[in-house]
Amino acid sequence: MARVDVLLKNGKIVTQGKIVDGFVAVEEEKIVAVGEGDTAPQAQKIIDLKGRYLIPGVVDPEVHFGSHRWVGDEFDSETRAAAAYGITTWGFMQPSPNMGQPYKAEKGEEEVIPYSEAFNLFKELGESRSMVDFFLTPKILKDDHTLEIPRLARDFGITSFKYQLHLMNPEKTATFWPNRKSQGYFGYDDGTIYLGLEAVAKLGPPAIVCMHCENWEIARIFEERLIKAGRKEYRVWNERSPHFCEAGHVRTYAYYARIAKCPLYIQHTTTPETIEEITRARAEGGTVYAQTGPHYLSLTEDAWRINVPLRSAEAIEVLWQALADGRIDAVGSDHTNANKSRKEMEVPGDIWATKTGFPSRGEAALPVMLNDGVNRGRISLQRLVEVCCENPARIFGIYPKKGVIAPGSDADLVAVDLNRQVTVTNEMIHSSAGWTLWEGKEMKGWPVMTMLRGKVIAEWADGGRRPEIVAKPFGRYLPRSLG
Repeated sequence: MARVDVLLKNGKIVTQGKIVDGFVAVEEEKIVAVGEGDTAPQAQKIIDLKGRYLIPGVVDPEVHFGSHRWVGDEFDSETRAAAAYGITTWGFMQPSPNMGQPYKAEKGEEEVIPYSEAFNLFKELGESRSMVDFFLTPKILKDDHTLEIPRLARDFGITSFKYQLHLMNPEKTATFWPNRKSQGYFGYDDGTIYLGLEAVAKLGPPAIVCMHCENWEIARIFEERLIKAGRKEYRVWNERSPHFCEAGHVRTYAYYARIAKCPLYIQHTTTPETIEEITRARAEGGTVYAQTGPHYLSLTEDAWRINVPLRSAEAIEVLWQALADGRIDAVGSDHTNANKSRKEMEVPGDIWATKTGFPSRGEAALPVMLNDGVNRGRISLQRLVEVCCENPARIFGIYPKKGVIAPGSDADLVAVDLNRQVTVTNEMIHSSAGWTLWEGKEMKGWPVMTMLRGKVIAEWADGGRRPEIVAKPFGRYLPRSLG
């Protein structure tokens, strides 16, 4: 082999099925060789991994931009945060009012535009300001959005679509999320959902429908009762939206998806009951994938409020078991950025006054999986690669370009030090919010170098307080192909 651009050597390479002591050779953004021993080619640049593990760049299928500030600014700060901690591909799940237009807190129905009109601005912003590669999953908000699904697949390479089921029937539930309409969510019904299932089924693989399952029409009843009872403690948020509100949606819509012959991706799998319904749906012939998140794997119900809720310590153990044995397929950070300090968001001891959501989930994703998963013996490093890299890439139609260390794949690589032990501080955060719920937690196992398409974009020096960005943005949009 001729001299290559970059050679990463003296590492433990996590490939499909095994870990090898060896090297990875990179030429023109692609992996051209993976090998062992002294067969490595000559290279323009050599990176000594010093015995550390090398995994594929993380493919995070769920992130949300533009709810609290302009999308362009979000690309600047939040993709730096992703790159710093090992994410090289982000799947944006966006409503059309948050695709790049100037930020407005209050949005009218006229701003819920077709995605075909919103797409180019979003792509231009991303390709000029993103540190990571990205794809798009539009949120279906009305019947007209379902009608443009064939065009979005054909002209823009968009093959995944999302429904947030807790946003249905706004006339009954809007009082429990006062900014719903201001954010451009105006409600839809089961007919809108079925139209989307039909349209996506006609596209064929890898087209898929994603769903946030959480029945707020029932949750509002529990909220009324809890408020009347004077309950304010944080764990009440779990009681407000109990397990069956999530699992019941999975049962209903997995059935509809099977009737329509449409693959389904459950966004937030947080309860044993949900796992049972996903297992049932698969046994009945449905194609159903399950995702959970780093926050659901490490934070309990008394930590904060988020949709769907954080659950109990017992539920966390069930999630890890399901992740290990294959009942849960993937991990997604569900990263959002409120762009507010913790003091601005939190009213200690009062769940109803505390604002929903918390930042820095993207930065926490891989560290949580390494510390709480691999280093605690709940999953192997190979399984981490499957659920954080390979499976999301397969499900969302970007494999083997992404998600694997193999010749021909993009050279998206992360060096991992399983022995590095660090106590999390807010000073480690790149997200513009500047804080994390994991502050003060000692975590073992950290990404120390991130490479996107053959170029190092983030490094964490020995003794450094956090990983630093060492490249300018050069992220690209990833169109996907049917078939």
